Parts: sequence; C-alpha cells; structure tokens
Amino acid sequence: MTRFAVIVFAVWAIALCAGAAVAQSDNAAAALAARDRLEAASLLLDAASESSDQIAALTETVRAYEDGLVAMRDGLRRVAIQRRAVEADLASKSAEVARLLGVLQMMDPAEAPLLLLHPSGALGTARAGMILSDITPAIQAQVVDLRAQLTELADLQALQDSAAQTLVTGLDGVQQARAMLAQAVSDRTDLPQRFTEDPVAMALLLSSTETLAAFASGLAQTVVADGPVAAADALARKGTLALPVQGSVLRRAGAADAAGIIRPGLVIATRPRALVTAPVTSTIRFRGPLLDYGNVIILEPAPDVLIVIAGLAEVFGDAGQIIPEGSPIGLMGGEQPPVDAILTETASAGADAQSETLYLEVRDGQGPINPADWFALE
Repeated sequence: MTRFAVIVFAVWAIALCAGAAVAQSDNAAAALAARDRLEAASLLLDAASESSDQIAALTETVRAYEDGLVAMRDGLRRVAIQRRAVEADLASKSAEVARLLGVLQMMDPAEAPLLLLHPSGALGTARAGMILSDITPAIQAQVVDLRAQLTELADLQALQDSAAQTLVTGLDGVQQARAMLAQAVSDRTDLPQRFTEDPVAMALLLSSTETLAAFASGLAQTVVADGPVAAADALARKGTLALPVQGSVLRRAGAADAAGIIRPGLVIATRPRALVTAPVTSTIRFRGPLLDYGNVIILEPAPDVLIVIAGLAEVFGDAGQIIPEGSPIGLMGGEQPPVDAILTETASAGADAQSETLYLEVRDGQGPINPADWFALE
C-alpha cells in the first residue's frame, strides 16, 4: 500500500469518527469534527506530492479541503447560534442573577452562630432555619445552572477564537492544493488523444458563430483526425451522473432568470474557487471563451451527446483528450473570503457563500435536452 493510500485510509477513519461525533454530541462537536477534517486534508496535501497519480491525489485533496471548509462554516454557524442563545438566556435572567448574587453575598460572610439567631426569639429562629433549609437546595440548583451556562459560554467563545487559526490554515492549504493541481494538469502527458483540433477551422467557427446551437453543430468541422470514442459506456449512466461541482441547483432548465432570459440548461450556485470535475469519462471537444458564456468546456461522453459547462474562471485540458470520470476540468471564479468575513458571516447566521454560478447544458443530436435526463438532481 502506498503512503498516499495509507493517508487516505486514515482520512476516511477521521471522517467516520467525525460523523459519529456530530451524531452523538452537540454543536461544539460539529465544529471540532470540521477542524479534524481540515487537519486530515492537510495530511492528504503532504502526501500528494509523493503519489504515483498526483492529479487524482490533488483532486481528492482539494475536495477534502472544500468539504472541511464547508463543515467548518456550518459548525461555527451552529456554535454562534448556540452562543447567542446562551447569552440571551443569561440576559433574560439578569435580575434573577442579581438577586441570587445578593443572597450569596449575604450568606457567605455571615458567621454560623449569627445565622441561627432571630430577633423574635427561639420560635422565629426555628422558623427562619426551616425556611433557609427549604430554599438552600433551590439556590444551590440555580448556582449550578448559572455556573454551567457561564462555563458553556466560555467554551463556545474559546472554540470560536481557536477556529480563526484553523480557518487560516485551511484556506492556505486549499489555495496551495489548487495551484499544485493546475500545474499538474498542465504538465500531464498521459491522456489518450482522440483527435487534433484544426486551429484555422476553429477560429472561423468562433468568428462566425452567434448561438451555442450553431457552434455545437459546427464542431465536427474543426477536427483534423477522428479516433475511437471514450471507452466508458456513458449511456448506461444516464440519470445517475453527479453534478460537476459541489453546489445547489439555482435554476432548472426552462426557467427564466431575473432578466426574463430562458435557457435550456441548469444554473448551479457554488462557492468561489470551487473545483469542477468531469461527471463521466468524456472527450474534450472544446475549451475556451465562447459567446457570452464566459470560459466554456464541452465534453462528449457518447456519440452525438455534448455536455456544455460554462462560467469557469480557469479551464483545464486540451481539445481531443479523453479524460476519465472525476478529472479536474476547471475552477470557479470569485475570491475566497478572508477569515474575518467567514467568522462575521457565521456570527450573523448568514446564508452559505455560494456566490458563483455554473451553467450546465446537455445536447443530444445537436438539440438541447433536459439535463435531468443525465444528471441526478435530487
């Protein structure tokens, strides 16, 4: 077993333990489990440089960092909510706490004989003793409850404070992993080549194309030599493919956007700098800027089937390459928020920072079809 495989096994074990901790413990345990996931991702990063398949190792590392950062945000948000609840509860009991402290201050310095005396004599002293014996357990219970809440508040504050350094390390690590991944993909030479692109034909097609449909139909004329399609039978995977990026479907096929524009593809909300991967073994038919779609990569998983993925900031790979499922094909744009912004966001219980959008369209026989026919959206 390689060193990277051993590290991966250890990371899986940490993830399982973290999941158990979240299921069996409270909000603080969720944040601690997220911290462990980020630390596990750093182990993957250290081992990735020695892996025989560096691209696969770095892809897994970036995914691990992304999962850890999402979990950390969620954990800190839950901790912030719990902390505010404790603070609000203590604030609502401020008058009661003040009275309790007053009673404790009166009781503590008094000498035992004085507590047994009463101005009305022995009967009053006996009655006062009975009253005191009745209320003492209640006062003690209130003291215990107050001490527990104050301890919980201090623990939550300490957890939030320590999370800042964990986030700094995690954000630095994922940035380094992305840079290493981009370089490794750029240096890759082991992918099979299905065809070679004719640069003149492609330039003419780009200059004359006004719609995505026209561009897709003209792709066949830009190929110099055509070879066998990808070996994997993608047709058998229809309806089960995972989305190429971690996120949530913002707009389905045929739904109008804010400007009233209707497109036949999906719009997926995702986080800044999120990794985009190939959903299935495919041939890269095109990569680069296209019309008003931004950076685009077009994959061909099966004959006459095209998967159009648009809106990336960086695109990996070259036209004609056959890439395996899960291969990195690009990164989203945007800026990773700094630690202070993340902590402020969690403290205010803000929404997930899915500020970037990816467009996904599937075309079959040169016409668009519902992406739900190929992708598992639920």
